[in-house]
Amino acid sequence: MASPLAQAPPKYLDARRIRALADELDLRPSKGRGQNFLFDANTVRRIVSLAEIRPDDIILEVGPGLGSLTAGLLHTGAQVLAVEIESRLAEQLPVTIAELAPGRVDQLSVLEADALRLTELQPAPTTLVANLPYNISVPVILHLLATFPSIERGLVMVQLEVANRLAAPPGSKVYGIPSAKLAWYANALQVGKVPASVFWPAPNVESGLVRFVRRTPPPGATRETTFALIDAAFSQRRKMLRSVLASHYGPTLAAAFAETEISGEARAETLSIDDFARLAAALQPI
Repeated sequence: MASPLAQAPPKYLDARRIRALADELDLRPSKGRGQNFLFDANTVRRIVSLAEIRPDDIILEVGPGLGSLTAGLLHTGAQVLAVEIESRLAEQLPVTIAELAPGRVDQLSVLEADALRLTELQPAPTTLVANLPYNISVPVILHLLATFPSIERGLVMVQLEVANRLAAPPGSKVYGIPSAKLAWYANALQVGKVPASVFWPAPNVESGLVRFVRRTPPPGATRETTFALIDAAFSQRRKMLRSVLASHYGPTLAAAFAETEISGEARAETLSIDDFARLAAALQPI
């Protein structure tokens, strides 16, 4: 027989409770920190479902805010490591979870920290599920994947334009540096949109959901060398590679194109991450 805890239906924060909590904390949402608080239960359930969480997962949630998504994640039975930079929110989160998910507080660990400065987490996270601040979403994702190889997969909610770029394939109009660098770590897919109306305060743009699964890095050059090439190649994305890269790689460029059979007339947006890694391995900077 299922326990009373397992049978208890999940509780979520609605818009009224979100505003009340913000008043209690004397919190004025900061645009600089991307504080748009999710209050729609259906969206929370959708994110949790798309994340395909297992009960034995260690979930890393960045920017839990007032805890709407956190409560939904805990109801899967998984552990949640919540990283929150705002001290008032970090202190309030266990209190709110005790209200929304009685008996689940022991599954929650809260760390007051800047996600971009994380270097160690215990236990090691296996999945990333987060509503990320729009202005730092790409640096946070790339930093966490580089720093924590234990992260096998994830689902992130980001600004729709960023979601489009993260999941864009080579040849797409929006394929660029974020697309190529994320592809080093993982295969990514955009799996949905989220309207602005489910947040308080409502942002000016829609959000997008991106799911990713870690892959083996491409053979060839190191990540650092490959990323340096990506940055150089996209510095003038409308120009041919031989023109854009000439000042960076000089006389080694023609031989590298010949060795890799990548055309010097190609443009950066047509190269896959495997192409970038092969080309980087064949190049030597000036």
